[in-house]
Amino acid sequence: MLDRLKNHIAQNFPFLENKKLLLATSGGLDSIVMAHLFKRLDYAVALAHCNFQLRGLESFGDQNFVQDFASANNIPMFLTQFDTEAFAKDYKLSTQVAARDLRYNWFYELLETEEFDYVLTAHHADDNIETFLINLSRGTGLEGLVGIPAQNDKIIRPLLLFSREEIANYADENNIEWREDSSNASDKYLRNKIRHDLVPLLKELNPQFISSFQKTQSYLQESQAMVEDASIMVYQQVAKQEEDGIYFDLNQLRKLPNYTSYLYQWLHEFGFSAWDDIYNLVESQSGKYVFSAEFRLLKDRDLLILSPIDLSNSNEEYFIDEGTEDVKIPLKLSLCKVDAIYIPTNTAIFVDQNKLEFPLVLRRWNEGDNFQPFGMDGKSKKVSKLFKDEKLSLLEKENVWILWSGTKIVWVVGVRQDERFKIDNKTQNILKIELE
Repeated sequence: MLDRLKNHIAQNFPFLENKKLLLATSGGLDSIVMAHLFKRLDYAVALAHCNFQLRGLESFGDQNFVQDFASANNIPMFLTQFDTEAFAKDYKLSTQVAARDLRYNWFYELLETEEFDYVLTAHHADDNIETFLINLSRGTGLEGLVGIPAQNDKIIRPLLLFSREEIANYADENNIEWREDSSNASDKYLRNKIRHDLVPLLKELNPQFISSFQKTQSYLQESQAMVEDASIMVYQQVAKQEEDGIYFDLNQLRKLPNYTSYLYQWLHEFGFSAWDDIYNLVESQSGKYVFSAEFRLLKDRDLLILSPIDLSNSNEEYFIDEGTEDVKIPLKLSLCKVDAIYIPTNTAIFVDQNKLEFPLVLRRWNEGDNFQPFGMDGKSKKVSKLFKDEKLSLLEKENVWILWSGTKIVWVVGVRQDERFKIDNKTQNILKIELE
């Protein structure tokens, strides 16, 4: 096993040579064997142990065991303790997800503060099979079937080619002791039921099941790579990335024979799960949308618009006192006195400062807002009608701010100035307001 690991690293992870490695070590069979192997290969390693405090004294027994192992083998060790249940409750997570988040956040912290190059975890071939079957049982796309990645950023999983049986045999041959997690015996968790009942049956039906499975997964990985390549090429024809979001051209999308597959490929990383609702957006009326936790997909005429959810308070107001020269929030505005003007544009207006009532106020537009568009003397117009005339998308409308003086609109920012504050022959103080 040692020679196979050495060759595996040379072929797939040659960059680990002469690097500083942090080994995630629970005290169980897999992580202790990994630590033993990398110590024998003479890598510069340290152990990282998380005490999640989920199994009472047993958790502290694991902690003490890893500390003793590190001391006996002269390996540096880092230790932390988490109140996992409290964290899970505070953030409304399952215990397993909470433990995973806490663990990996701490690993990345150690990478930075202790200047490690990579974190190594002891996932093996049986873990890969179990993950595949869990995802298969729950329903998944192709990415759920390709297995645990051998490398994910700074996380390396060097034992994926070995089965649990091979790891256990190595431990027996080398008289290696380890700690058995009592929760592994319980069938309360789906993974344990698959481990105890389903995988042994598959191995009984085919003694070469692990080898066959690894071949199949290799083919799936190749297929996924092809899908990703095709997805990128089609994305360039259908999507356009703007500052406020990604715009998908529905006329181009509908030409694809299987556009739902492309939508899934493009959007699943944004946390969406209501796929039928997303697919129905293509033929729905404008204004319909679907949310994920952090993003919104909006149907607007012949577009689907993906944008982050605006978590700001739509009723929030920002005040601009007289004499202010620069505004940073919520928009970047500059205000300065000038002696001459040019024709107002969407990004710069000139107003009679003496007509203004300070402080000026910036807020989002509301449906009933009215103003007098520049150039339309005495005629009022709803801001919503202005948006329609300007053919603004729904997303663009949501991002518009209004500059107010008292109860009057000075500027629909970036769209149109109000007539009532324009420069005339009585103006003595000209104020230029510019959107940067």
